[in-house]
Amino acid sequence: MIWPDRLTQFSLFDLAALTLLIAGWLWIGWRIENPPAGRPSVSWLMADFRRDWMKRMVERDPRIFDAQLVGNLRQGTAFFASAAMIAIGGGLALIGNTEQLAGIAEDLIQDSIPAFVWEVKILTVLLFLSNAFLKYVWAHRLFGYCSVLMAAVPNDPGHDLAYPRAAQAAEISITAARSFNRGMRSTYFALAAVAWLAGALPLAGAALITLAVLYRREFASHSRAILLRIPPESQGDTVS
Repeated sequence: MIWPDRLTQFSLFDLAALTLLIAGWLWIGWRIENPPAGRPSVSWLMADFRRDWMKRMVERDPRIFDAQLVGNLRQGTAFFASAAMIAIGGGLALIGNTEQLAGIAEDLIQDSIPAFVWEVKILTVLLFLSNAFLKYVWAHRLFGYCSVLMAAVPNDPGHDLAYPRAAQAAEISITAARSFNRGMRSTYFALAAVAWLAGALPLAGAALITLAVLYRREFASHSRAILLRIPPESQGDTVS
C-alpha cells in the first residue's frame, strides 16, 4: 500500500497538530452557531439585528438604503470568493513545483523533506480555501435571494404580506451571513495551515492562536459588548 507507507513520512507531532487544527475548526464553528443560552455569540446577536432591520425596512420609504446595504454585502462576498479562487490557483501552481520548494527548504533548514510531504501540507491549505470559496459563493447567491424577497415586500406596511415577506427576507439574510462566516473561518484556518510548512509546532501554535482570536471576537470582544447594550429608550420602557 503506497499511502500508508507515505504517511509514515509524517511524525506523530504532525498528525497531532493536524488533528488539533481540524478539531478546532469544527468546534469553534459549532460553538459560534450554538452558543450557550446566557452567552450569545456576535453572529447570534447579529441575527436578531437582521430581523429588526427587515422590520424597519417595511416602514421605510423609499428603500434605497436597504438595497444599497444588500448590494454592499454581495460585493463583500464576491471579493472574498475572488480572493479565495486566486489563492487556490496559486496553491495548485505551487504543488506543481514542490521539488523546487523542497530544494529551497533544504537549503534553509538543512534537512531533506520529501516532495510528497510538501504536497500534503499545501493540499491541506487548499482544502480549507476550497471550502471557503464554496461558502462565499453560496452566501453571494443567498444575498441575491434576499434582495428579491425584499423587493417582494409590499410598499404598504398594512398589507397582509408585508411583515411575513420581511421575515422571510430576514431569515435568508441570516442564512447568507452564516455561510459567509463559515467561509471566513475556513480562510482563517487556511492561514493557520500555512504554518505547517514550518513544522508541527508552528501549526499547533497557529491553530491555538486562531481559536483564541475567533473565540475572543465572538464571545469577549468590545463589539459584542456594544451589541449587548440596551438603548436608553428600551430601558425606560422596561422600567415603566
